Amino acid sequence: MPILDHFSILAPFYENFIRLRDPEMIIEAAKMPVDGTLLDAGGGTGRVTQAFIGLAKKMFIADESRKMLMQAFEKDSLIPVCSYTENLPFPDEYFDRIIMVDALHHVEDQSKTIREMCRVLKTGGRLVIEEPDIKKFAVKLVAIGEKLALMRSRFLSPEKIERFFDGQKAITKIVRNDHNAWIIVDKV
Repeated sequence: MPILDHFSILAPFYENFIRLRDPEMIIEAAKMPVDGTLLDAGGGTGRVTQAFIGLAKKMFIADESRKMLMQAFEKDSLIPVCSYTENLPFPDEYFDRIIMVDALHHVEDQSKTIREMCRVLKTGGRLVIEEPDIKKFAVKLVAIGEKLALMRSRFLSPEKIERFFDGQKAITKIVRNDHNAWIIVDKV
């Protein structure tokens, strides 16, 4: 449990401060549309998932912050689920697509989160993780700021995130753009 529940405090204002930039990139990386299910792991208010409305049959948001999910309840076609990403309440191979945007550095156990997302992703499915690229100076400053704000954030390089998939039945690639990196994973 974090020292301070930052996301419950920020929930009513979150989307005013954190705007979705370039949804086309994540939509393209996730190979959308898909005739199936989508999970936004750590999806909070649904700010990203709402860009996917109409691109999947069912869209779930899993997040540990009830107050963030209250914002997601107000958006049509989204199914909010209060859950830690380290222990997702879904059966094996349930999702055709999984996205995790700007959230992996906030989870308690990143390795377990990766294993859980692989567990619930169907064979032939795709997982896209978008994270700030800690190799960039500006992102290093954000990481320091989050530490000073007593957040439990732990930023990893895209290569370190990619190594979490070693031993998984997956093909991975890294795509960089400005200050972000996308780790794109196809489960085989």
